[in-house]
Amino acid sequence: MLQQAGGFTHAGSGRRTPSWQDAVAVAVVLAAIVLLGTAARQAMAPFAATHAADISLAPAALPLYTLRTVFRMLAALALSVAFTFGYATLAAKSRRAEMVLIPLLDVLQSVPVLGYLSFTVMFFVSAFPGSQLGPELAAIFAIFTSQAWNMTFSFYQSLRMVPHDLDEASRSFRDSAWQRFWHLEVPFAMPGLIWNTMMSVSGGWFFVVAAEAISVGDLQIALPGVGSYVARAIGARDLGAVGWAIVAMSGAILLCDQLLFAPLVAWCEKFRFEQTAAQAAPRSWVAALFHRSGAFRALHARVADALQQAAGARLELPPRVPRLSLPALPRRMGDALWLLAVVLTIAWLAARFLHFVQASLTWGDLAVVAGNGGLTLLRVLLLVALACAIWVPIGVSIGLRPKLTAVVQPVAQFLAAFPANLLFPLAVFLIVRLRVDPKIWLSPLMILGTQWYILFNVIAGASAFPSDLREAAASLRLSSVRWWTRVILPGVFPYLVTGAITASGGAWNASIVAEAVSWGPTRLDAGGLGAYIARMTEAGDYPRIALGIAVMSVLVVAVNRFLWRPLYAFAERRTRLD
Repeated sequence: MLQQAGGFTHAGSGRRTPSWQDAVAVAVVLAAIVLLGTAARQAMAPFAATHAADISLAPAALPLYTLRTVFRMLAALALSVAFTFGYATLAAKSRRAEMVLIPLLDVLQSVPVLGYLSFTVMFFVSAFPGSQLGPELAAIFAIFTSQAWNMTFSFYQSLRMVPHDLDEASRSFRDSAWQRFWHLEVPFAMPGLIWNTMMSVSGGWFFVVAAEAISVGDLQIALPGVGSYVARAIGARDLGAVGWAIVAMSGAILLCDQLLFAPLVAWCEKFRFEQTAAQAAPRSWVAALFHRSGAFRALHARVADALQQAAGARLELPPRVPRLSLPALPRRMGDALWLLAVVLTIAWLAARFLHFVQASLTWGDLAVVAGNGGLTLLRVLLLVALACAIWVPIGVSIGLRPKLTAVVQPVAQFLAAFPANLLFPLAVFLIVRLRVDPKIWLSPLMILGTQWYILFNVIAGASAFPSDLREAAASLRLSSVRWWTRVILPGVFPYLVTGAITASGGAWNASIVAEAVSWGPTRLDAGGLGAYIARMTEAGDYPRIALGIAVMSVLVVAVNRFLWRPLYAFAERRTRLD
């Protein structure tokens, strides 16, 4: 019997002849495998801390450097996805775990990349002596810390916002927790998670310079990559090299968007929660190419069947395995014991911290750090409020128009992924030339890389807003003010709060590189906690690094506890799609 399927031309004998779509698809996959394999092989090369790699500023070196950087980004992304599924699910499913994990996530988000590198780079280097793998893992871990927290907050928020009727429907089918997770919760969370993954990768590009050009006290490590290339170009005041780095980063960002994120955005459209079909859906030429390839369509069918079987497994204990029967404690007693364990753990950690810093610090150091922390806190709150006022209406306008989303998404992702520290030399030049106060005019640099968290989350919320609710609002002929206050703002509010939380944490993190910037020998210091930690990191003063990170963590947790968490609870209580 003759059958026609996209990607194959069938002869009369029934033999299938590969089409050009198959050839292109195979070439794309093989090229990706070869390039990533090359980067992985070079990551296993010998390494000596006393002989740092020589970073060449020749443009011909940039393709290989860019490949190494992309490999680190993808490795960190894989770790971030695994961490997100485990950490966010535990926080959303266990009330007692949530009491610890969410504040801990606030702390982890607030710790700057330089703070992680200060205490982890020596661990990774010593764990793999004489191997390039140690510094590579340190860089991948640093990039991971710039990606994972935003993705985890997004997935946690989505799990908490699953509509009750869908959850009840899943339970009525007697789905196990494993089946409910893969059949309901992950699909419901996928649109927001994909957009936040794009934003997280963009955050990784922002901090790639700090991750690849590691400088902690006397330890100087420059890993071959586009980030270390940029650091070398800035130190040498080579504008031409900075321009070539911009070209290389732009190409890598566009390729990642077209080959990875655009297909994911088109794919996650099937998971939109609505009761009427969307009028338009984003498309991807890469997804269409693989869909028309018969070979990959057959492979996809086999892989999809295997994944469906894995997701559909009940994963229950066999009847012969005895179940643990622990005595049930009253809820209040269980909560009291849990809180006691948490308090004792915090007290032990605080005692260890005081033992570490008491020999080197005085109360005057604490007063200095507290004053710097208040200055950075003021900057963060003002900048996040300004970013919300600018990007919420723009994000809603984009997210409600799928065709416009398809056009704007790669542009917005490129702007988000573009490392704002490449603009720092221009900022230094203008501030020095115009003789303006760096304490004021360096502040906007903190929000350049984090404002996109708000935009991407609002676009995700507007894109996921059900079409039937939009049609109902249109039939009521609401005024513009009532439509914004009664329809769309409540609809995107959970996403906006998530974006504001991550933008706030990102601004704290960006303060490390934005409050103290340099261009060759010219260095400007805006004051604040970020500049303080940067100075102490450069000096290798670990007690003061720890003090700065501790104060920053306390401030971030306090802001989240008294500002963002009440807003988050309000969004969860009043703006659910039930």
